[in-house]
Amino acid sequence: MNPMCTTRSNYTRSDFEVNQTISWEMLSDDQCEEILMTALEVLERTGADILNKEAQDVFAEAGCWVDGTRVRIPSALTEWAVKTAPSRVTLCDRNGKRALRVETTNSYYGPGQGNAFILDPLTGERREPVKSDVANTGIICDALNNIDFALSNGYPTDVNSATADLHVFEALLTNTTKPIIQPIQDVKQGQAILDMGSAVAGSLKEFQKNPFFAFLIDSEGTLVHSDQTLAKVILAAKNRVPFIYNTKLILGDTAPASPAGAIVVALADVLVGILLSQLIRQGTPVFAGGVFTIDDQENGVLPWGAPEVSLVGTGMGNVLRFLRVPSFGFAGASESKISDAQMGLEEAFSMLHQGLSGTNLIHGCGQLEYGLTGSLDMLTIGDEIVGMTRKIIQGIEVNEERTARGVIDAVEPGGNYLGEEHTLKYFRTEFWWPTLMNRDRIKDWTEAGCKSLGQRAKEKTQSILQTHQSEKLPEDVLAEVKAIIEKAEKSL
Repeated sequence: MNPMCTTRSNYTRSDFEVNQTISWEMLSDDQCEEILMTALEVLERTGADILNKEAQDVFAEAGCWVDGTRVRIPSALTEWAVKTAPSRVTLCDRNGKRALRVETTNSYYGPGQGNAFILDPLTGERREPVKSDVANTGIICDALNNIDFALSNGYPTDVNSATADLHVFEALLTNTTKPIIQPIQDVKQGQAILDMGSAVAGSLKEFQKNPFFAFLIDSEGTLVHSDQTLAKVILAAKNRVPFIYNTKLILGDTAPASPAGAIVVALADVLVGILLSQLIRQGTPVFAGGVFTIDDQENGVLPWGAPEVSLVGTGMGNVLRFLRVPSFGFAGASESKISDAQMGLEEAFSMLHQGLSGTNLIHGCGQLEYGLTGSLDMLTIGDEIVGMTRKIIQGIEVNEERTARGVIDAVEPGGNYLGEEHTLKYFRTEFWWPTLMNRDRIKDWTEAGCKSLGQRAKEKTQSILQTHQSEKLPEDVLAEVKAIIEKAEKSL
């Protein structure tokens, strides 16, 4: 008899409860419901300022109370929109292969965006980003196994600002096949990006079937939604483009100081975007998100590595999961200026918390200096942290073979499991193996140059940039993409 097995039935007993993955809830269902009810009351009683005329007309026709720019929304309408929006969205890779199943507690990680500076990957100089930096980010994202989607990690300053979004998209599009989260500054650039994506997919219809990018639309927060912001929502909804409606709030400044109050304001904000998208086109795929921080008045900064960022962010993700709305969160940033222990602590702490909370799309990895500076070395370290995080989230699978009853009996007390078939079968899949963390004995580590984690990350980053070959776009498709950019350069 195979010692890995016993005479017990292979069938799991009735009512056997399983934790498929580890996750934790910041808020109970009752607390989530309380926050939802408060947000619905805020939208119905206080309302939101809607500065886009087309959106005002859409809301009025749907039965909202419109008084100038102030729009008050009946709770039943908001609840309808939440139920109408898809509870799951699949993002594909550039080739149309299903890549990210954004649903339930599935978590996916990627870099940040919006930073004004970047650490030169070769010299370490802090400077303004250029288009080649965005291309390098695409290459790194493409090569790292635990980075699931691409973001710019900086806005290029060496291109026409009126078409910078297009250059960012091209740089990522041509250097990674992974899904892309693409911020859009205005509707014209958004339309051009959609044209580029349709060219790659073959048509708009083919893109809608297998979307490989999503628009990132940041709202102004504080229950104010600008003309341009809502115009971008309308563009996405009319074309059935997946989009993220994201709000950024400062506790005690642009939102209440209490975490619960901040989540109420954030939820009310994103519900406006969800409602508008569903009124324009039912079933439009939408993600909702909130990025939270505090005002460190002593230092005059908005910290992104503070525990409140994780605390309130995971609470927001918790509420969105309660509503069955795909979520967008923030983790992996640090106040540190270099690759040091503070950076590792803040990066790991936030990425583990967001992963355990089940937030779906988690961005921000690779940002130093409270989000001002992007670092590819930090992104490489983040890849390792995600691997460790996923091992923890994976939990412990319990079944007849894994409980090893027969093996324990065969080895007997005082025996050794090293040569057992059971060990050979499971030691590679049940153990996490580092690609960057160092486990050498001190003699071997010393002989290898006593390299720190930061030094090893820099070497790995440089190796990827020098050797990794991303899958290229077909020449005719690339020519069409470039033609769209050239046309936009002339018109914008």
